[in-house]
Amino acid sequence: MEIKKNIPNNTVTRKLVDFDHETGNVYKSINVIARRANQIASELKSELNRKLADFSSPTDTMEETFENREQIEISRYYERLPKPAIIATEEFLDDEIYFRDGKE
Repeated sequence: MEIKKNIPNNTVTRKLVDFDHETGNVYKSINVIARRANQIASELKSELNRKLADFSSPTDTMEETFENREQIEISRYYERLPKPAIIATEEFLDDEIYFRDGKE
């Protein structure tokens, strides 16, 4: 998954008025953001599991797991990424999320 570089890692205070332009309702907008955040979280989790699966073997002991530098670096990379809710909020505010209203 491609993560944009300009997304802050920390929380940013937002105006609620900014969220209702697309949907006309703040709650619908938050629902869209939450659903997208769940998609992002599952994509990141599956991507991390795929990368870490290369390092697992049935004969690994705890000592071998802690000494694997590449595995530690991959885990640290994913820990430093912004949270899925922050990514989804930025995507929503930048009009990068496609969603359908249930009334259509």
